[in-house]
Amino acid sequence: MATPYTESHQMFRKTVRDFCERELRPHMDQWEEDELFPRWVFEKAGELGIFGAHYPEEHGGSGGDYWYSIAKGEELPRCGAAGVPMALMVQSDMATPVLSDLGTPEQIEEFLKPALRGEKIAALGVSEPGCGSDVAGMRTWARRDGDDYVINGSKTFITNGTRADFITLMLKTQPEAGHAGISIVTFPTDVKGFHVSKKLKKIGNWSSDTAELFFEDCRIPRRYLLGEEGEGFRYLMQNFQSERLIASASATAGSKLILEEGIAYGRDRSAFGKPIIKREVWQHKIVDLATKLEACEALTYRAADAYNTERYVNKEQVSFETTKLISMAKAFVGDVTSEVADSMLQFHGGWGYIEEYHIARAWRDQRLFRLGGGTTETLRYYIAKLMGL
Repeated sequence: MATPYTESHQMFRKTVRDFCERELRPHMDQWEEDELFPRWVFEKAGELGIFGAHYPEEHGGSGGDYWYSIAKGEELPRCGAAGVPMALMVQSDMATPVLSDLGTPEQIEEFLKPALRGEKIAALGVSEPGCGSDVAGMRTWARRDGDDYVINGSKTFITNGTRADFITLMLKTQPEAGHAGISIVTFPTDVKGFHVSKKLKKIGNWSSDTAELFFEDCRIPRRYLLGEEGEGFRYLMQNFQSERLIASASATAGSKLILEEGIAYGRDRSAFGKPIIKREVWQHKIVDLATKLEACEALTYRAADAYNTERYVNKEQVSFETTKLISMAKAFVGDVTSEVADSMLQFHGGWGYIEEYHIARAWRDQRLFRLGGGTTETLRYYIAKLMGL
């Protein structure tokens, strides 16, 4: 398909690229070691309009289409690690879209606008210790008490969880009703009874914080309900589409960078009398990887075009056909990006196993992609259902 990007999109892309290369990358080694990056990153991203480019102006955004988000996702990997982009994309594309879709004017003023400005940090609370991709199996629940909800339960694998100012929280308001009992609320983390149980230590994505959270008789007003009670599962399935799509675009772009770095390494590194890039076995492998990444981008762009048309042009819900394309993109990109990272580590030989080289970090970081936002196995099961199999 023809490139969808206008001059305005490219100017925005340059803003994100400069932010990553000038203000983030120089600090990345330290932030990876610290296993956290400073709050000013959220504030600066908000100040530059990075979070809100694809949100309506009345919600605090710039009124752009979804291609601004894709451009952002493609540039964020230039910061040199996946942890920071993941945390920033949770803020802009995972915890907040449902607020824009369903939020009352009061909720938008209290939560969404400050998040897009980078003044409040957002998290998305879905996974639990006993259920990940099986969302309907969640046990966190809320009971009504007058004009309040009282919430009990726990969440895990929550990006931004140790320092979120609010959580877009999935829970059951009718525990016995399965999918039909799930609702979504905005949950301020200064509520009594809320605790960060622990910060989780991960294989990769070190610079982002990931937490296990605990809710004990947490009381919030019922006005923090997003949309209607019992419709949370349907809302989440719509919300997942932007999460999976931006992740696919970002992972594809990040893998292209890995491949470029590998080619540069192969030109400089010699073995048995000539640069290793001149070895036919590696030339063929790199050609195959580059071809697969082109296919990743094409499929992701096709899904993004359909998503943009439905959500931004026609103002509709995401269709089953577009959902299928997005799910296919994420499953395919997950397989290819894993192959790219593993192949490029092998291409580096022993140096690929040394933290001094970026490929070691990239190899660790990319592994999350086939787990987060629905495992690859769950996606294939879902795609099979959409195909009527």
